[in-house]
Amino acid sequence: MPMSFVKQLAGQTAIYGISHILGRILHYVLLTFYLTRVLSRTEFGVYNDLYAWAALLLILLTYRMETAFFRFGSKTAQRTAVFSTAVISILISTTIFVAIAWYYSDAIASWLAYADKAVYVQLFALILASDALAALPFARLRLENRPGRFAMLKVINIVVNIGWVIFFLELCPRLQEAGYSWANFYDPSKRLYYVFLSNLLASLFTLLLLLPAFRQIRLHFHHTLWKQMIAYAWPLVIVGLAGVVNQSIAIPIQKWRLSGDVWHNLSQAGVYAAAAKLALLMNLFAVAFNFAAEPFFFSHSSRTDARMIYADVAHAFTLAACVLLLGITGWMEIVQHLLGAQFRQAIHLVPILLFAYLMLGLYYNLSIWYKLTDQTTYGAGIATGGALITFAANWFLLPQIGYAASAWAALVCYTLMSGSCYLVGRRFYPIPYRWARMSGYLLLTILLVCLMQWLRQVWAISMGLRLALHSLLLLLFLAIAWLADRQVLVRYWRG
Repeated sequence: MPMSFVKQLAGQTAIYGISHILGRILHYVLLTFYLTRVLSRTEFGVYNDLYAWAALLLILLTYRMETAFFRFGSKTAQRTAVFSTAVISILISTTIFVAIAWYYSDAIASWLAYADKAVYVQLFALILASDALAALPFARLRLENRPGRFAMLKVINIVVNIGWVIFFLELCPRLQEAGYSWANFYDPSKRLYYVFLSNLLASLFTLLLLLPAFRQIRLHFHHTLWKQMIAYAWPLVIVGLAGVVNQSIAIPIQKWRLSGDVWHNLSQAGVYAAAAKLALLMNLFAVAFNFAAEPFFFSHSSRTDARMIYADVAHAFTLAACVLLLGITGWMEIVQHLLGAQFRQAIHLVPILLFAYLMLGLYYNLSIWYKLTDQTTYGAGIATGGALITFAANWFLLPQIGYAASAWAALVCYTLMSGSCYLVGRRFYPIPYRWARMSGYLLLTILLVCLMQWLRQVWAISMGLRLALHSLLLLLFLAIAWLADRQVLVRYWRG
C-alpha cells in the first residue's frame, strides 16, 4: 500500500540525510564555525564566490548524465551500456575542460577580479574534474539502492577534507614554530589556497575509492544511446543551471551590485553567506530528500497507485519540513553561535531563507511529472523563469535594500516555481496532492514564525524563557498536526 512506500522513502532519505547532514555538520563546524573565526569577511566572501561558480560549472560538466542514467539505466539489462557510455562521454568532456581552464587560468582569474590568483582557477578545475567523474558512480549507488555505501563515501570525503584543512591551518604553523624544517612550505598568508587544496585532495581520494565502479565500464561507446540520453538530459541541464543560479548566484552578484567597491562588497557578501549557512539544515533536508526521491519515483512509476504514493510523499515532506523550520527558528539564539561574532548581522534573514529552501523541497516533489513523462523542456522553462526572477531581483534590488534582496528573491523564486510546476503538471500528469492540509501547515508555520519574531522584539525576557516559549509553539504545531492528520500519520508510521 502507498503508506509503506512513504516509510521506505523516509528511511532512504534518512540515510542520505545522515551522509549529507552528518558530513555537512562536520564540514559546517569547520568551514562556518571555524572559518568565520579565522578568515576575514572579505576572504569568506571570496570563498563563497568561487564555490558559487564551481556549482554552476559542475552542472555543465556532468550535463545531468546522472538523471539520464536513472532514466535509461533503470532496466538492468542495459545498465552497463548506459553507464559506460555516460562515463566515457564525461571523461572526454572533462579532460577538454581542464585543459582549457588551465591554459586560460590567468585570464579567468582576472575576469573574476582575482588577477593574482590564477592558482585558484587551476585548483578548482581539478576539483570540478574529480567531482564530475565521481558523479556517475554515485548515481549508480543510488539507482542500485545502496544508500549505505553512498553515505559512507560522502562522509569519508568530508572527514578527509576536514583533516587536510586542520593539517594546513593548525598543525603546519605549530610545526614551523617547533622548528620542523619540512613544514617551511607553509605560508600563513595563503589560507584560502590551503582550504581549496584540501578540497582537491579529498575529492581525489573519494575518486580513488570509487575506482571499483569504473571496472564495470565496457570500452564501447553507444552513439545512438548517447544521443537519446543527451536529448533527454539537455533540458535538465538548463534546469540545473537555473537551480544553481537560484541557490548560488547571490554572492557573485553582490560582489558587483552592492553599494561599495568589490572588496567591501565581498565583505558584505561574506556576512550574508554566513547567515545563509544557518538555513543549511533545511537545504540539506531538501537535498537529501531529492537524492532519495529521484530514483524512488522512477522505480515506482509503473505502479497503478503511483500517483497516490507521490501525493503521500509530498504531504509527509511538507509536514516534516515545517517542523524543522520551526525548530531552527525557535532556537536561533543558540544556532547563531555557530557563526563568529562579526558574521551575525544578517541572522534576521534566516527564517526567510528557511522558507525559501522549504519551497525548493516542495518543488522537488512537484517536478517529478516532467521527468516521468519526458517533458523535460517544460522543466527547463520553469527553471529558467525562476533564474530570471532571481537574477533580476538581485540585480535591481541589491543597490536599494542591500543583501536582504537575495533572501527575498530566493523565496519569491521558489514559491513561483512550485506554483508554476504544479499548474502545468496538472495537464500532463495530475497528482491528487492534499493541498488543503499542506497549505494549512505552511500558513500555520508562517504564523508561528511571525509570533516567534515578535516575541524576540517586544518581550524583554531571559533567553531561557524565550526558548521555552518557542518550544511550546513547536509543540502546539505538532499537536494541531496530530489532531488534523492522526490517522494518516499513524499509517505513515506503521507502513
